Amino acid sequence: MPTQQHETLVELFRDRPALAAELLEGPLPGDMPQFDEAHLFSAELNALTPTERRADAVITLTREGNLVMAVVVEVQRRADADKHRSWPAYVATLRDRLRCHVALLVICTSRRVAEWAREPIYLGPPGSVITPVAIGPAQIPNITDPREAREHPELAVLSAITHADDPGIDLLFKAYLAALDVLEPDRSLLYHDYVLSALSPLPRKLLEELMMTAEYQYKSDWARNLVAEGKAEGKVENQAESVLTVLDAKGVAVSAKARSVITNCTDLAQLNEWLRRAVTAERIEDLGGALGG
Repeated sequence: MPTQQHETLVELFRDRPALAAELLEGPLPGDMPQFDEAHLFSAELNALTPTERRADAVITLTREGNLVMAVVVEVQRRADADKHRSWPAYVATLRDRLRCHVALLVICTSRRVAEWAREPIYLGPPGSVITPVAIGPAQIPNITDPREAREHPELAVLSAITHADDPGIDLLFKAYLAALDVLEPDRSLLYHDYVLSALSPLPRKLLEELMMTAEYQYKSDWARNLVAEGKAEGKVENQAESVLTVLDAKGVAVSAKARSVITNCTDLAQLNEWLRRAVTAERIEDLGGALGG
């Protein structure tokens, strides 16, 4: 069963089919045909046998309306021996159906999986081979220029996920945020949720802090709303901590239940009132509200 992270990566290619060609131009500079349009094609690659075969995505490249190449896109997050049996079938079925050259593009989230995925798949003597084009962290560009990120937003999303542990993380994330500004709001939210879930704790914290600063001027409504919500949540958390700090400094006993009520409160006005009363409180009940009379 594909995970949400898997599906979000596939969505990058469904949303912008030309991304497949952009990634192939590095490994296949001499074999890539010139094209002017990229289209999403049916990912159903069933033959006449009952076996169901479905790729993650299939992209067709055309020039002046003529088909020049097709790309089978697979997102791979772990090594899977079964893929060495199904991938050749994908390529052969699509080549037979469309009567054109076919490339197998495998997007890998780790270097180890990419090394496995680019191994030649031997079909048998006298040397029939299918070689996937595996794109791992080393093959995904580190995009730190906001202008480039806006021109290739999906690639900037991949870049943010892949290079978050590299030097220059501030520039990387600024470019990534610029890329989200040119996408549709629902796409921006989908990709941003995925990026946050994929980042390790430190880069995630840095990204969230960057979004809260005034240094970056957000152009899209979704980003401004997200930042506003984040700042509001931050104020609530800080105020709850202030209430508990004042009570602790005055030696007021706070039960586990009362502490839970304070930390889980999302009403900023109530927290402000508790903080005002905490200054003179001798007992937790002196705060009133949900904590006493």
